[in-house]
Amino acid sequence: MNKEVRVRFAPSPTGALHIGGVRTALYNYLFARKLGGKFLLRIEDTDQTRFVPGAEEYIKNALEWLNISPDESPWSPGDCGPYRQSERKPMYMQYALDLVEKGHAYYAFDTSEELDAMRERLTAARVVSPQYNAITRTQMKNSLTLPEDEVKARLASGDPYVIRIKIPRKEEVRLNDMIRGWVMVHSNTLDDKVLMKSDGMPTYHLANIVDDHLMGITHVIRGEEWLPSAPLHVLLYRYFGWEDTMPQFAHLPLLLKPDGNGKLSKRDADKHGFPVFPMDWTDPSTGEKAMGFKQAGYLPDAFLNFLAFLGWNPGDHREIFSLAELIEAFSIERIGKSGTKFDINKAKWFNEQYLRSKTDQELSRYLLEDVENDGLSVSEEKARQIVAIMKERATFPTDLWKEGMFMLIAPQQFDESVASKKWNQEAVTVLTTYKEKLSSSSEVLTADSAKALLEESAAANDIKFGKVMQAVRLAVTGVGAGPDLMAVFEIIGREELISRISYALDTLKIQS
Repeated sequence: MNKEVRVRFAPSPTGALHIGGVRTALYNYLFARKLGGKFLLRIEDTDQTRFVPGAEEYIKNALEWLNISPDESPWSPGDCGPYRQSERKPMYMQYALDLVEKGHAYYAFDTSEELDAMRERLTAARVVSPQYNAITRTQMKNSLTLPEDEVKARLASGDPYVIRIKIPRKEEVRLNDMIRGWVMVHSNTLDDKVLMKSDGMPTYHLANIVDDHLMGITHVIRGEEWLPSAPLHVLLYRYFGWEDTMPQFAHLPLLLKPDGNGKLSKRDADKHGFPVFPMDWTDPSTGEKAMGFKQAGYLPDAFLNFLAFLGWNPGDHREIFSLAELIEAFSIERIGKSGTKFDINKAKWFNEQYLRSKTDQELSRYLLEDVENDGLSVSEEKARQIVAIMKERATFPTDLWKEGMFMLIAPQQFDESVASKKWNQEAVTVLTTYKEKLSSSSEVLTADSAKALLEESAAANDIKFGKVMQAVRLAVTGVGAGPDLMAVFEIIGREELISRISYALDTLKIQS
C-alpha cells in the first residue's frame, strides 16, 4: 500500500505573503488534493529577529480568502504539532547533538570579529566566495581544531557557540528533482552551515529537515530559490539516517518581472502599478501600505486560476478552471523549469471572464454595496438591469458602479471633445423632436420603443439616424461611448430621459 501523500507550505512570518508564496501554497494544495493526501501549514519562525507582528494572521487570512484550506496548521492542529517552529524549540538541540556525536557536525566558538577576519583574509587572497568550509575550518576555533578538554571546558563554562554541519571535502551530492531531473553538486562548493545558533534556536536548515521528517512529509514543493540548499538537506537526511524516508523534491520556477529580466519584486509591482500581495498589507514598523489583489478587485477564483498558470499548464488549450477542475488536471510533470513572466493583463483577463460568468443577481450585490457607500439608493431590479449591460465592459466589480453611475446620476458636464465635433443643429433638431414624442407618448418605454421613437424623430427631419447617435448619447450620458444606449434609456425611464435631454438642449451650445 502506498504511503499517504503529505505536503507542507512553510512560510516565515516576516511580512506580507508574496504571490510567489501563494503559488507555492496552491501547488502544494492541488498536489495533495489530487492524490488524496494531506496539506499542512507550518510557521517557520526560528529567526525571531525578523518576526513581524500580524504576519502570521495575514498568511491565515490570505489562504482563507483563496479557499486554500490546510488539513493541519497552528489554528487547526493535527497529531504532528506544534505547527510553529518557535514552539518546537526544545527538541532541536537533541538532533544537532546527535549529528555532533556521529561526527557529522561540530561546535564552533568563533567570535564575529574572528569570522570577519577570516573573510577578509580570503578576500585578500582573491577567493571569490569566502566560506567557512572544509578548508577554512581547520584554521578556526572549533571542536575539530581545539583539544577535547578545552572544548569541554568551554561548553561547561557557557562560552557562546554554534553547531555547524561538517560538509565532506570531495563528494558529489545528487538529487532527483521532480521538475528538473537529476541535480548534482560538488561538496567543495558548499559551506559548513550553522545548524544551531548561539541563542539556542535552530537555523532554517536543521528545523526544516527535522520537522519534515517528524511530520511525515513525502514531497517538498518549494521555490527555486531553495534549490542551492537542497544538497545540504540531502546530506542532513543521510547523516540522520533518514534516507529511506527522504521526501521527493520539486523546485518551482521563478516568477519573473513583466519584461522577464529578473525575479518579480514589490518594487517592480509598485513601478508598474499592480499588486504583488494577495491582500492589503500595512508594514507595522514603517506604516507603508501595499495594495493586495483582493482590495484591487480581483475575484479569488480568478486569482487562483491566474496563479495556477504561472508555471503550470494543463497540456491543452483550456484556460478557465474551477478549483475542483484544477485539482483534477494538476500534475507536477506539467510544471516548467523556466521562469514565468508576470503579466498583469492576463490577470485582468481572468478576472473579466469570472466576472462575466456570474449571474446578474450575484453581480448586483457589488453594485448595491457601492451605491449605498456613495449615499444613494437603487432597487434590486434596477441594479440587475445595470449590471446586465455593464458586465461585458467591466474588469473589476467596482467598475460596474464606476462606469455605470451615469444611469443613476444625470450628467452635469459633457465631454468637450465629443461636443465640439458632434453637437450641431441636426442633433438639436432631432433631440427636440424626440423630446416632444417622448412627452406625448403614454407607451411604456422599452429599448425597442425608445429606438423606434428616435428613428421616427430623425426621419421626420430628414436626418440620418446614425449621424446624430453620438450626440444623443452625449446629451443623455455626458460622454461619447458606453453600453447599448437604448438599454440605458429603458433603465433610466421616460421622465429621466426627458429631463436629461432638456438639460442638454439648454446647456450645450453649438460651436461655430
